[in-house]
Amino acid sequence: MATTELIWLIVYLIAIGIASIIYWYWHRRTELKFLKRLVTQLSQQHKVRQPLNIVSIPYRFIPLYVQLQHLLKQLPPPKGRDKLTGLLNRVGLKAKLTRKMPLTQGMFVLIDIHRFRYVNDLFGFSLGDKLLQALAERLERRIGDKDMLARMNEDEFLIYFHTPMSEAELIVFQQGLAQPISIKGTVINLQLQLGYLDLSLHHADVSQMLRRLDLALVRAKSASNYIAAYQEGDDRSQHRQLTIVSCFPKALEQNELYLVFQPKYNLASGDCTHAEALIRWDSSVLGSISPGEFIPLLECAGMISLLSQWVIDQVLLQQVRWQESDIRLQLAINLAIDDLSEKQLSERIITRLKRHGLGAQVLSIEITESQLMTDMVRTVAVLNRLKRAGVKVAIDDFGTGHSSLAYLKHLPVDEVKIDRAFLTGVESDPRAQHIVRSAVDLAKGLDFSVTVEGVEQMSVFKLLQEMGVDKIQGDIYAKPMRAPELEMHWRKLNQPLG
Repeated sequence: MATTELIWLIVYLIAIGIASIIYWYWHRRTELKFLKRLVTQLSQQHKVRQPLNIVSIPYRFIPLYVQLQHLLKQLPPPKGRDKLTGLLNRVGLKAKLTRKMPLTQGMFVLIDIHRFRYVNDLFGFSLGDKLLQALAERLERRIGDKDMLARMNEDEFLIYFHTPMSEAELIVFQQGLAQPISIKGTVINLQLQLGYLDLSLHHADVSQMLRRLDLALVRAKSASNYIAAYQEGDDRSQHRQLTIVSCFPKALEQNELYLVFQPKYNLASGDCTHAEALIRWDSSVLGSISPGEFIPLLECAGMISLLSQWVIDQVLLQQVRWQESDIRLQLAINLAIDDLSEKQLSERIITRLKRHGLGAQVLSIEITESQLMTDMVRTVAVLNRLKRAGVKVAIDDFGTGHSSLAYLKHLPVDEVKIDRAFLTGVESDPRAQHIVRSAVDLAKGLDFSVTVEGVEQMSVFKLLQEMGVDKIQGDIYAKPMRAPELEMHWRKLNQPLG
């Protein structure tokens, strides 16, 4: 019996050795710990209790084969490989590139799936994983023998093209990759952002090249076609951006941020009952920083919710002070798309209103049209809860996004704000006037209040008044001001323009 078991153990070891050689051939690596576990499990589960004969050998290998398949699936991915897609990961890519250095020709392209996390949120992580696998397969079919492909992180892929492409060729490449992908009956429309680095112009060590690719991708996210190249000076820009993000938590602690308020002028009554709260930052390190610069950076860094919570708290505290001074203003605050993704946003706002003893009518929430369309179902659900509590809701930059007219009648909205871009040439251009008038009539027909932003000329002011606009906001009436200024000039601000 001992001899038979010894023979079978030898057979097992030979089979394991063959499997290991095959595995090593494909992945250039052996897993000794795994082999030890495999031998132990097979020895325990397939001990031979009957004499060995020729007829029984095939039947003895069937459970062995099944067990080998099961255990090989549990084998951890080799170092340098991505478990989900089988592609090189960041570690594997850096090692491979280091062996090829110096690289002075070719092109790196970093590809990002725009708003991939919403795929996971809406459809689940399983479908998100299948989307990544499908895109990885699509990418593999589009690269040559001398090219390299890697998955860098959750939703970013990197390609090294031995032969560089022109930007026109990259646009075609991007469009081909972005074709809709169907997964179990669910069609996913892709929007891909591409940052690229031409090695003939910018060659450096591996780490620096990858950092420059990240900078190119940041630039691509704000490009009209979502494609951008690394440019000289981006490194200095990155240093400033990193400084802004790293200084933000300290800025909150040291009260470097503050609010200013821009009143809205009521064209019918001539008074002022509404204002918009705007954020400002005077940094002890960088001086005055524009909101247009630091807000997008905080969004990318995942810190925008901290800023929004601070703004909500400051606005409500200011409302308490003003109510004690008998100043009645409804204050509007701007929320980011990440804020609207929070499940507890509406509950948090309502709780804070109650804590300060304030009615919901003192607060208005402004969101942009593009934010509204990013995740319509979730956003409308959040806005409905706020509206039921009495908080007012406004669409900012109305007409500049891509909302469907079919959705407008279902939105829980009280006000639309027409963007200043529509005012260009409106005094003298009949077509511009027709566009503004159509937007006003559409909003009024849906029972929305209409505010126009960026009014700076009296001729435009009078034209908007004739069109039936409810409120205006702009320098012709009042520039953004600190709270003490607003208190001092309260009576003056309520006087209609003469």
